[in-house]
Amino acid sequence: MNLKGKHFLTLKDYSKEEILYLVDLAKQLKEEKKAGEYHYHLKNKNICLIFEKTSTRTRCAFEVAGHDEGAHVTFLSNSQMGYKESIEDTAKVLGRMYDGIEFRGFAQKTVEDLAKYSGAVVWNGLTDVDHPTQTLADFLTIKEHLHKPLNEVKFVFVGDIRNNVAYGLAYGACKVGIDFVLLGPDALQVDPEVQAYCEKEAKASGGSFTISHDLDVLKDADVVYTDIWVSMGEDESLYAPRVEMLKPYKITKELMAKTGKETTLFMHCLPSFHDFETEAARLKKEKGLDIREVEDDVFRSKQSVVFDEAENRMHTIKAVMVATLGD
Repeated sequence: MNLKGKHFLTLKDYSKEEILYLVDLAKQLKEEKKAGEYHYHLKNKNICLIFEKTSTRTRCAFEVAGHDEGAHVTFLSNSQMGYKESIEDTAKVLGRMYDGIEFRGFAQKTVEDLAKYSGAVVWNGLTDVDHPTQTLADFLTIKEHLHKPLNEVKFVFVGDIRNNVAYGLAYGACKVGIDFVLLGPDALQVDPEVQAYCEKEAKASGGSFTISHDLDVLKDADVVYTDIWVSMGEDESLYAPRVEMLKPYKITKELMAKTGKETTLFMHCLPSFHDFETEAARLKKEKGLDIREVEDDVFRSKQSVVFDEAENRMHTIKAVMVATLGD
């Protein structure tokens, strides 16, 4: 499998075999790191990380993964890109200095333009419509805990079914043959182009793609996944109507029991509102609004693998960089 020089902008650009290869490579690199083996596949490579949006896992994962493999990493959050300098001009400048560029921000077009104009390998760390590195981390986590092929997994994403994490997971799941379900209120409509693409890919891979508002679809789920109800960059005024709309889909013990399986994994991309220990959740509670998308007893349960997912962001991001840029 030769992916050197290939951008990582969306899993729509990757085949089933390429996606599974990246997951397997991540598993190998994780085992090597645990054993203290370092091969420095990115030695003397220069990597630039561009962040329009705040980050914990994505920034730390790219930095640690880069350093583990011998790269020099620059974190760039105060450039003139898009303000005094166009995306195209910035891309051409950075491409003269860096071998790889990561972008985490708002518009998918920005990461596509960086790839178009820079001449460097470009990786998508998150946009408003996709989150492909998260999907790879989730696939690795599922394989570690369920011990069966991904194409035998039933995966139910619950809640805000038209956000970037949901769409990124849908693209990857339908590529590799997962039985994938988006479970949420009728009021939240999936982009028709996303739906059509996923239905087509699921049919080709032998998986399935379903959109439902009925909690009965949780039956036999191997994975129950959710995300916060108001995404980064959305207006604060959305909290009240979004909570009212989504509270029937809050992840509780009762909801998890609907799968009929004690082995069902609870997954979340993080950060999560699962208690009132964050300023955001606490302030909203004082105004009478419970913004928790999952209850604490599920988040901290034995079924929860959320921190394994968080760690696996680093291993799968490392795999992407090694495969597309490494020597």
